[in-house]
Amino acid sequence: MPREVRERQMCDAAVRVFARRGYSAASMDEIAELAGASKPLVYLYLNSKEDLFGTCIRREAEVLLAAVRAAARPEDPAERRLWNGLRAFFAHTAEHPEGWAVLSRQARSHGEPFAGVVAELREGVVDVIVGLIEEAAAVAPDAPPLDGREASGLAYALVGAAESLADRAIGAHGPDGLGGGAVPSAREAAETLMNVAWVGLENLVSGRRWPAVREVPSGG
Repeated sequence: MPREVRERQMCDAAVRVFARRGYSAASMDEIAELAGASKPLVYLYLNSKEDLFGTCIRREAEVLLAAVRAAARPEDPAERRLWNGLRAFFAHTAEHPEGWAVLSRQARSHGEPFAGVVAELREGVVDVIVGLIEEAAAVAPDAPPLDGREASGLAYALVGAAESLADRAIGAHGPDGLGGGAVPSAREAAETLMNVAWVGLENLVSGRRWPAVREVPSGG
C-alpha cells in the first residue's frame, strides 16, 4: 500500500480516537488497531502521538478552509459568496463532526502549537469574509466609507457565531452522531447568520448605525 494512503488511514483513525477519547486519553494502540496497522508502523510514519495530533489538526483545518474558499466562487456577487461559504462551512462540519470536534475542542484545550493552527484557520476564514464585506460596501450606491475596524469586527463576530453553531451541533449529536437534540441544518444555520450579518451590513453601508448611548452618572 502506498505510504500516503497508509498515512491517511492512520490520520482518519486518529481523528476518530482523539474526538472520542480526547488527546490525553487517546491510545496509540487503539489508533493503530483502528487503522489496521501495527503500532511500530504508526510511530515510524508519524513519529509520536504529539506529531500525529498536530498532523490531524493541520489536515482538518486545511480541508475545512479549502471547502469554504472553494464555495466562495469569485465570479459570484459578494452576498452569494458569503452565503455559499457559510453553507459550505456548516455542511463540512456536519459531515465531519469528528474532525470539527478535534479542531474546536481538543486543539484549543492543549495550547501551543495546536491552538495556533486553529487560530490560523480562523484568520483565514475572517480574511475571506472581510474581503466580501469590503467589496459589498464598495459597490453599494451612495454608501459612506466603511471603517476597516467595522468590517473586521463584523467578520470576527460572524466567524465566532458560526463556530458556536457548529459546536452546538456536535454537542447535540456527538462526534459519532449518536447523541440527540434539535439543531439547525447547514442551510438554516447559514440563513440565521446571513440575517444577522448581511442585514446588519446593509444598515452599515446605508449609514444606519446603532446610536451610541452614554451612561449618565448617577445624580448628574
